[in-house]
Amino acid sequence: MRNWINMLSLAFLAMALTFPAQAAQKNNGKQASSKQTASAKRTARNANLSKEATAKARSSVNVSHAVAGSVEHPGVQSAGVLVMNEHTGEVVYQKSPDEVAPIASITKLMTAMVVLDAGLPMNELLTIGPEDVDLLKNTSSRLGVGTSLTRAEMLLLALMSSENRAASALSRHYPGGQVAFLKRMNDKARELGMVHSRFFDATGLTPNNVSTPRELARMVVAARQYPEIHHFTTSSEYSFVSNISGRELQFRNTNPLVREGDWNIGLSKTGYTNEAGRCLVMQATINGSPVVMVLLDSAGKYTRIGDATRVRKWLETSPYARLHASTF
Repeated sequence: MRNWINMLSLAFLAMALTFPAQAAQKNNGKQASSKQTASAKRTARNANLSKEATAKARSSVNVSHAVAGSVEHPGVQSAGVLVMNEHTGEVVYQKSPDEVAPIASITKLMTAMVVLDAGLPMNELLTIGPEDVDLLKNTSSRLGVGTSLTRAEMLLLALMSSENRAASALSRHYPGGQVAFLKRMNDKARELGMVHSRFFDATGLTPNNVSTPRELARMVVAARQYPEIHHFTTSSEYSFVSNISGRELQFRNTNPLVREGDWNIGLSKTGYTNEAGRCLVMQATINGSPVVMVLLDSAGKYTRIGDATRVRKWLETSPYARLHASTF
């Protein structure tokens, strides 16, 4: 009997110990569940607040979608740029197009037009004189004083190789001399609508010869109409035997793109002085359309050539550029 009572007592004791533990577990479970629910509610509430804040922030900011025509550009580094369809006159890209700047030997395109407009005999012999030696910047030349060439050869060397003495000789051998020649250069500029352009010599050595990318594009279009300018500016090289030394002298085009041969170039002229930087103007057919490009004040030695290549690639690959440069 006593054993049975002891066993019953132990059973009651075990139940007494078990029920509080189970109750505690249930309470802990309820508390954990409550905490999880509260955490989930806080997370949801924070997410809603975050969405509301984002929505308010977006509604308070005026976001304008980028238009291809306003952001696409060829990535050129020249300071003054204008790219234009020659036939339609539509400007495809521009950068400081109306900023007046020195133009260096780009001047020689105007020199050539004045020479050709005068209708002077192209086979007449002209001679380099002491007056043609550059005393302003002391540039060198292989055309020694006393060198005699035809007017056509002088014009070729002035345009193709940017020979300053040849350009100077052309202006001296003009009816009325250099004074009349310079007056005609500036009159021609006014006729072309180049109202901000000024010419003080035929070579471009003086920094007072100035223009803008937009006005130079006008000059390129006008100069392209002269077959002689087209032929001379796109010639790769020319050689002749000097009447002074008896040696053959060879001259090359200052634009390497002309010599490369994979461009369809109708006109080309380079220029360089410290004030103007490195400059390049061209007329070329790209994707079947005649394009005029003006590149002024390129800092690096090859930047203007790189810029011309970048413009060409842009015109060939950019949908925006192809649309606006196309003549058809």
